Order: sequence, then structure tokens, then C-alpha cells
Amino acid sequence: MNITSALVHWLVAAQFPQWAHLAVRPAQNDGHDNRTFHLGDAMSVRLPSEEGYAPQIEKEQRWLPRLAPHLPLPVPVPLAMGAPSAEYPWPWSVRRWLEGEPATRENTPNLRQFALDLARFLRALYQIDANDGLPAGAHNFYRGGSLSVYDAQTREAISVLGAQIDGAKAARVWEDALNAKWHGKPVWVHGDIAPGNLLVQDGRLCAVIDFGTCAVGDPACDLAIAWTFLDAASRAAFRAAIGLGDGAWARAKGWALWKALIVCAGLTDPNEYDAQNSPRILQEVMSLS
Repeated sequence: MNITSALVHWLVAAQFPQWAHLAVRPAQNDGHDNRTFHLGDAMSVRLPSEEGYAPQIEKEQRWLPRLAPHLPLPVPVPLAMGAPSAEYPWPWSVRRWLEGEPATRENTPNLRQFALDLARFLRALYQIDANDGLPAGAHNFYRGGSLSVYDAQTREAISVLGAQIDGAKAARVWEDALNAKWHGKPVWVHGDIAPGNLLVQDGRLCAVIDFGTCAVGDPACDLAIAWTFLDAASRAAFRAAIGLGDGAWARAKGWALWKALIVCAGLTDPNEYDAQNSPRILQEVMSLS
């Protein structure tokens, strides 16, 4: 959809007239699955860009207030949920604005400290009671579920790439991930621990956003950041601090491999970061195997 400031202003005025006087402007760092706008100086409006992302709004509305008190860093605070209308067909949300910029190598000079802060956040998330949480599934693209869901797609990507990669090595990494079965108790997972969802201020991790793919299941999916963003030294610090076993790391490598393969093979429509970095990520995962 063509989601504009004018549309957002109209939706806010129609459904939340108490905020109709506030200016609406696009956020500088917009998302791929959702569009984000400033609402005044202290709030934001988040709107799914496609139908498949729409269920994430209600999920965050329900679970973020439950998770936030147990976490050591700020997460989005839902203030209101907008209803579908003739002008915009899906739910949308109003949230408190969180300061910070998406993590980059440039604004995160101390990657080791960043890795330790992220590990601390994830350890806290994994300790939250998950007994009544929503199991991983199609609603969150199986993040926290079994990698076997993506087996056929991964093997297709290896075939498509052909001589561009060492297909035998890629297959070994993938099979190691599939064979590293997870038998643990389900925990809350974020599901999309990526640089665009990790906000930084003054060089430090300051907030974690976009819980649309959260669920309860296997935490290995959250560890792929070790290859998608961290370097060798910070990866080692992250692994030591997170405290999960070899099986989790084999599966995490599988998650990183799957995503890099399907982007490089043209089997998905990637965001800008994945499009630019997947060749590097694929090379890094393969070189360490």
C-alpha cells in the first residue's frame, strides 16, 4: 500500500481525535514489514505494509506489556490499537516513541560491549514465564520452531547457486543444524534479532523493537545475529555470555545460512540490509564450517 503521512493523519483524527492536532511525519529509519511515522514528539504510528504482517499488531498489543517489566532495556509501549477501515484495511498501532538509531558498525564502535548487552537482554527474555505464550508457527514464520520447515527451500537455494558456492559444505552446515535437535523447555523468543531492530545511543544498545515475530520455542533463531552483524571477537563474547550449548549454535548457524542462501539465490524479496550483506554472511558462515 501507499501509506502516506496524510493517510496516517486521517486515521488518527478519525479514530483517536485526542491526538488529531499532532503533526505526522515519516520516521527516518522506516521498516520493511511495517511503516513507521512520528506522531508529535513522543509517539509513533506503526502500520503493516502487507496483509501477512497485520496479525503482528494485535500480538504486540497483547504481549509487550507482559514482557516489558522483566526486560533490562526499553521495548515498544503500545498506547492504542487502530481498527481497519475503508481507507486502510488492517489493524495498526500507536506507541510511545523510542529514541535511538538502528545498529550499524559505524554507530556501534564497541561490538563486544554491544554483544554483551544483547546477551543480557536475551537471557532476561528467555527467563520470562512462557507457559501461556503463543507457540512458534506460520504467524511468525516459524521463528523458534523447527528449521525443517525450510529444508526444501534451503536445498533449492543451494541448487540454484550451483558453482557460485561450495554446495557440499553448505549442505553439511545445514544438515548439522537439522540434526542438532532441540529438546529444551520453550522460552520466549524475539524472532527477528537484526540490526534494524536493535537501537543504539551513544554507541550502546539502548532499546529492542519489533516483536512482531515473537513466540515461544527454541531460542536458536535469536542467535543468528552472531553471523549477520557481529565480528569474530564479539561473536565469541556473545556466545560465552548467552550460555547456550553447541546444539543451539549449530541451529543458529542454520538460521543464518538459510536466510543468506535464499537472498543470494533470489528466492525472497529482501530488505536493504539483507540484500547488501547476505553474500558476506554466507561466506562467513561457510568459512567457519
